[in-house]
Amino acid sequence: MSTVNLEHLFKPSSVAVIGASNRPHSVGQVIMRNLLAGGFDGPIMPVNPRNQSIGGVLAYPDVESLPVVPEMAVICVPPQAVVPVMECLDQKGCKAAIVLTAGLGSTPYDETRSVKQAMLETAARNKMRLLGPNCLGLMVPGIGLNASFSHQSIEKGKIAFVSQSGALCTAVLDWAAARGVGFSHFISLGECDDVDFGDVIDYLGSDPETRAIMLYIESIHERRSFISAARAASRNKPILCIKSGRFAEGAAAAASHTGALAGADDVFDAAIKRAGVLRVYTVSEMFSAAETLSRMRPFKGDKLGIITNGGGIGVLAVDSLIEQHGQLAHLEEGTIDSLNKVLPDTWSHANPIDIIGDAPGERYAGAIEQVLKDPNIDSLLVMHAPTAITDPVEVARGVIDAIKNTRKNILTNWVGEATVTEARKLFYAAGIPTYRTPENAVTAFQHMVNYRKLQDLLMETPPSVPQDFTPETDKARQIIHSAIHSGRTMLTEPEAKQVLECYGINTVKTISVENVAGAVSTAKEIGFPVALKILSDDISHKSDVGGVVLNLESAEEVEHAAEKMLKNIGDQFPDARLRGFTVQQMVTRRNARELIVGMTTDPIFGPVILFGHGGVEVEVVRDRAMALPPLNMKLARELVEGTRIYNLLKGYRDVPPVNLEELFMTLVRLSQLVVHLGEVVELDMNPLLIDQKGVIALDARIKVTPKVESDDKRLAIHPYPRHLKQEIVLEDGTQYMLRPIKPEDEPAHYAFMSKLTPEDIHFRFFGSVRELPHSEMARQTQLDYDRAMAFVATVPDGTTGGDIHGIVQVAIDPNNEYAEYAIMVRSDIKGRGLGRILMEKMIEFCRAKGVETFIGQVLPTNRRMLTLCEKLGFTRKYLEDEEVFEVKLPLTHP
Repeated sequence: MSTVNLEHLFKPSSVAVIGASNRPHSVGQVIMRNLLAGGFDGPIMPVNPRNQSIGGVLAYPDVESLPVVPEMAVICVPPQAVVPVMECLDQKGCKAAIVLTAGLGSTPYDETRSVKQAMLETAARNKMRLLGPNCLGLMVPGIGLNASFSHQSIEKGKIAFVSQSGALCTAVLDWAAARGVGFSHFISLGECDDVDFGDVIDYLGSDPETRAIMLYIESIHERRSFISAARAASRNKPILCIKSGRFAEGAAAAASHTGALAGADDVFDAAIKRAGVLRVYTVSEMFSAAETLSRMRPFKGDKLGIITNGGGIGVLAVDSLIEQHGQLAHLEEGTIDSLNKVLPDTWSHANPIDIIGDAPGERYAGAIEQVLKDPNIDSLLVMHAPTAITDPVEVARGVIDAIKNTRKNILTNWVGEATVTEARKLFYAAGIPTYRTPENAVTAFQHMVNYRKLQDLLMETPPSVPQDFTPETDKARQIIHSAIHSGRTMLTEPEAKQVLECYGINTVKTISVENVAGAVSTAKEIGFPVALKILSDDISHKSDVGGVVLNLESAEEVEHAAEKMLKNIGDQFPDARLRGFTVQQMVTRRNARELIVGMTTDPIFGPVILFGHGGVEVEVVRDRAMALPPLNMKLARELVEGTRIYNLLKGYRDVPPVNLEELFMTLVRLSQLVVHLGEVVELDMNPLLIDQKGVIALDARIKVTPKVESDDKRLAIHPYPRHLKQEIVLEDGTQYMLRPIKPEDEPAHYAFMSKLTPEDIHFRFFGSVRELPHSEMARQTQLDYDRAMAFVATVPDGTTGGDIHGIVQVAIDPNNEYAEYAIMVRSDIKGRGLGRILMEKMIEFCRAKGVETFIGQVLPTNRRMLTLCEKLGFTRKYLEDEEVFEVKLPLTHP
């Protein structure tokens, strides 16, 4: 939904407990006990018609009797009583509620609705937010709020924990209490009927008290809001998740290899990776990763240096690092020479740097000082094993002093328990991550590496598509609709290949025929050798039933193969409806590799694209990677690099490398097809041959449906809104293409900025800005089109990389209440009316999106903009503290 009224849920000034009780061990009694013990300083008002007081606090017989409007209510009454309570709270003006009661969906309320449906309808009247139902509640230690029936209180901290499982919540509370881990928020979502992951992530992403967000996920209800919220928040702070049900397979009866290969867990991995979320697999790993990432310094590289006083634990760390595909740094000769001067002759002379078991803090400090100067060392792991002649605390102090001024990331591992406890406390107090085992420390380092990679993916500028291409979308849709109108959900192989060719994907020539004689004559026309395949709507995997024969060299061989195929299939599958055969030219490429490329539709995240090792053994090899559309060239490369076959594609021995650019382009074009053609629910090309010449699809199958969801519901990530492109002509005859900005526009955006005057820069950024860093430019060009928009005025053909003459952009708040704009027009273009056209274009877009108010801030000296705003109907108000005018334009009518 949005963050509307979530502040009333997470920062209430007063709380009512409906169903509060004195009965020992009841939910109402535990809730009151926890609220009173938590230190919440606002009114806590129990509602119970049979008791004068609850827990020593004056009780009220009903909601109407409450002396003040409860900002948030906790509801723990039987299912049938939930809706009447909700109606009373709504009338009272309550803005948020936690519903602990279970079984609302299965309990009827009236003849047409369940209690759950009636409850949600009541809450929706005035945007009352609901947490739950069937949840544990929530805790916000910073304000002393424990509105839960948890058995365990928590300390204040900087980590937020959000879970769908109440049972896991209680387990995590025990785990955290034993280790002294605190929280900014502890939220049990329950059934997520209103407040969902996307809402909470949006709220916590901008919460200054939250340094990292941890999620326990069983299922995602709103894919678009989850992805959008996570992509926005993960740019500001780490988000980590555990996902249950990792081995559940999706689409067991899939019509294609793609559908059979696309397990639900693979799709989830692809989705959270695209959102910048780091996945972990245990509770302890999650807390360790959250602590590590929240303390992480700027991370420049992935090569690890190791200093240890024990060779064995150093080797264990290296083994773990290599097992996790990490990088062990190589010491420069100068570093080895420097270490020779401060270490005993018997040190290891390599990384890991074994400084010998009797090393005191001074020796550690000397080694650290030299190692941190080595440019090959990006991060450093310092290890210590207790010995009879060293003091772990003294060594820890030496390490802490030695790393005070470094900008590199330092991790520590003091192995053991009783003798190193005090040393670990010193590291905690100094803000230095410390771990109990070598494996834990290395895993923490790899968390940093993987998190940095996710951040780079969010910020990396994709290369431009190497060639312009306009697909024949209407033609492809006609082919699909023809099949649908004839009652089919599977396209024939020739139809599927025609659809692919409409999107520029090269396929082998394939002709369908009705009988054996047609197969023979068509084979003669195509030229031998040919491949013969059965044509049937009831047979998807033709090779599995003997429905494919290759390398037929003559008419006689074609005739014999066709007759034998008809007999075998007739014997094995007498009910299969046979429509004839397809005949296609044999393609032989000596060094070609067989790939599979396809898409399927996940029930949670929608369309997903698959790439991997192809051929008849595809489901046995199971070498594949997955990604959510839309794809660009960068994301296509990332998808391919996620497979083992990628190493073969780069060439080996006397086998030359394949045309990877053509492969990436094929994936981008498939992504376009998926975005444009909502009727396609499953597709694969297997095998897709690739060599140094390019790609060609030998076989293709496409499954379609007449029930097409809108893009807002179908795709997890908003695709590029190409329908918003518009050609314009200024009064002086200058032609422009107005279009949404693309990630590939970053170089052109830099060029545009370079042509602005200092005054223009001052008006836009309220100060002097020489050049925006890549991170900021990426935020301006790599948009989530659900939440932001930027229109650029470019050269008439609107190609990426063309000159940008003007840009207007807005950031839209998650509640759709306002859009804040910024606009720039190139200095030598001003005065021609382009600025007004850009503003009107953006206002029209925001109005269509349902945004309530269009706002901006304008310096008093920017008279040109103030005049334009006045002409467009804006009101303005001078903000003395900020010395700017705030301009507003209402977009919705009362």
